[in-house]
Amino acid sequence: MMSQILSNIQSPKDLKKLQASDLAVLATELRDFIIDIVSTKEGHLGASLGVVELTIALHYVFDTPDDKLIWDVGHQAYGHKILTGRKNTFSSNRQKGGISGFPKRNESVYDTFGVGHSSTSISALLGMAIAAQLQQNDRHHIAVIGDASIVSGMAFEALNHAGATDVNMTIILNDNSIGIDPSVGALKEYFSRLNPDSQHNIFADAFNFNYHGPIDGHDIDLLVEKLSQIRKQKGLHFLHVKTIKGKGLKSAEENQIVYHAPGKFDKKTGVLTATEKTGYTKYQDIFGLTLLELAEKNDKIIGITPAMPTGSSLKYMIEAIPERAFDVGIAEQHAVTLSAGLATDDLLPFCVIYSTFLQRAYDQIIHDVALQNLPVIFCIDRAGLVGADGATHQGVFDIAYLNAIPNMQILAPKDACELRNTLYTLQLGIQNPVTIRYPRGESNIKDWKVPFRKIDFNHIEKCCSGTEIAVCCTGTLIEQVMKAVENMESDKISVYHFIQIKPLDKDYIVNLAQHHKAIITVEEGSIIGGFGSRISQLSASEGTNIPVYNLGIPDSFIEHATTDEQLKMCGLDADSLKNYFQKILNRL
Repeated sequence: MMSQILSNIQSPKDLKKLQASDLAVLATELRDFIIDIVSTKEGHLGASLGVVELTIALHYVFDTPDDKLIWDVGHQAYGHKILTGRKNTFSSNRQKGGISGFPKRNESVYDTFGVGHSSTSISALLGMAIAAQLQQNDRHHIAVIGDASIVSGMAFEALNHAGATDVNMTIILNDNSIGIDPSVGALKEYFSRLNPDSQHNIFADAFNFNYHGPIDGHDIDLLVEKLSQIRKQKGLHFLHVKTIKGKGLKSAEENQIVYHAPGKFDKKTGVLTATEKTGYTKYQDIFGLTLLELAEKNDKIIGITPAMPTGSSLKYMIEAIPERAFDVGIAEQHAVTLSAGLATDDLLPFCVIYSTFLQRAYDQIIHDVALQNLPVIFCIDRAGLVGADGATHQGVFDIAYLNAIPNMQILAPKDACELRNTLYTLQLGIQNPVTIRYPRGESNIKDWKVPFRKIDFNHIEKCCSGTEIAVCCTGTLIEQVMKAVENMESDKISVYHFIQIKPLDKDYIVNLAQHHKAIITVEEGSIIGGFGSRISQLSASEGTNIPVYNLGIPDSFIEHATTDEQLKMCGLDADSLKNYFQKILNRL
C-alpha cells in the first residue's frame, strides 16, 4: 500500500515542498514501493535500492529538469522514474507498451539522456555543460556513475576533457564495489582505501575536479547538506558517495549478484519465488561449462570477459583456473585487443562478450584482430532478441557489422549440442578470427553434454525437402522455422540450416536457386547487411533470376517486451513464418 508521503509526490516540485525531516521517511516508503513492484513484475532491483537516498537528495536540492541529471547505465534509476511522474505506470516497467527499464529521452523530460550501456554519462553531460556555457546558461550538470563504470576508457576520456574546461559539472561516484559482478582493478582498490578524513583524491585531483568525500550515501541529511554546498559553487566537482547495493532488503544486501535482477521474490522476506525446474540449461552455462571442460585439457585456452563473468558464465573457468581466465572490467575495447595480444603468442583466447556490448569494440575487432588475421574466438552471448531489456540491449546487429570485415568467420549453431561441438572444433586450432553467436535463455535440449565431435562448418544441413521454396535459416531460429513447416505441404518447402554465415558457399546457393522457384532467408538479426542480404547478393550476382525474400529484424529499434512478443513483432515466430511461407507459395 502506497504511503502518505510518496502518494503525494507526482514530480520533484512536490518533493521540494517537504520538510527536510520528511526525507528519511520518504526514503523508506520509496524503497518499499520499489520492492513491492519489482517483487512481482521483475526487473533490476539492487542498484535502485542502493541509491534511494541519493535520488531523493538530488531532486530535492537541484532544479531538475532544468538542471541536467544523467544516470550512468540506468540500472539505478527506478527511484528517479517514480519521483518524476511515472509512479502510477511503474508497474508496466519493461513490459510491452510500458515504460522502459532505462532512462529514455522520449519518455520524460527528466530523462536527460538515454542510457543502457555503461560509462556514457560523463561524455554526454560534458556536451550539455559546454552547450550551456556557450548559451550563457548557468544551470548545473550532474552525472551519477558507479565505481565499476568509471574505470571504462570512455569515462576516462571524458574526465580528461572535462578537466581542461571550466564548466559547471558534478560527477557523483556511487561507490558500492560492485557492478553486476564485483568491481575489479587497481582503481577499485584505491577507492576502498579512502576514508571520511580524506582531504584529497588523487584520481579527482588528476582531472582537476574539486573532491568531496567519501560520505555515507544513506545519510540523507548529509547528502542534502553536501549537495547544497556544491550547488552554491561553480566549476568541476567530484562527490564520492559510499553506498550498499540492495540497501534495505537483507537478502539483496547479502547476495548482490543474484539480486541485481532477481526475478520474482517475496517482498517481506526477500526469498526468491521458486520456479519450476525445466531440466533445460541456459546457453550461457552450456558455453561456460564446455569451455572449462576444454580448458582443463587444452592449456592454450584463455578466457576473457569485460565485467560479465556471471552473465556469460565465464565464472566457472575463473573459479577453476583463475590464472587463465580474466574479468577485465567494463572495458570491451581492452578485452578485444588484450585477446589479440594473447593470440600473437600462440595462445587461444575465447573473448566472451554480449552482442550489444561487442559493438563498443568495433574498431579493435577490425584493426587489432581481423586486419592482422589473429586467431581470436569471439563468443557472442545474447545474440538476437533479448526481451525486457529492450532497444539498448538487442543483439541484432552483430551479423551485419561483422559481415563487412575481411578474414572474419561467423558461426551460428542451431542448438546446445552444436554449440558445444563448435567450441570443441575451434579449440583444435584456427587460422583466422571466428565469432560464434548464441542466444539468451535456455536451450531446447536437456541432454546437451554429448561426446565431442568435430564439425565441418562448410556443411549445410538439409532439414526437409521440397521443390518450390528453399528456406535458408541460421542459428537457433531454426526451431521456429521447423514448427512453421510442420503442417504445411511437405513436398513444397525445403529447409536448410547454415551454421556458417560467413563465408557462404556460392555454388551451393546457385544450386538451391536452380532447383527451387524462390528462396526465403530467416535470421534473428538485422535484415540490412545480414545473412539474407548476403544470399540475395550472391543470387543476384550469379544471375539466378529467382526471387529471394529476406526475413529478420526490420530497420527499426525493437522496444522492450518478452522475447516471444518481440519475435511476433518481427514476424519471426512459427505462426507468422507459416503464414508468410504460405503467402509465397500462393504467389508462386
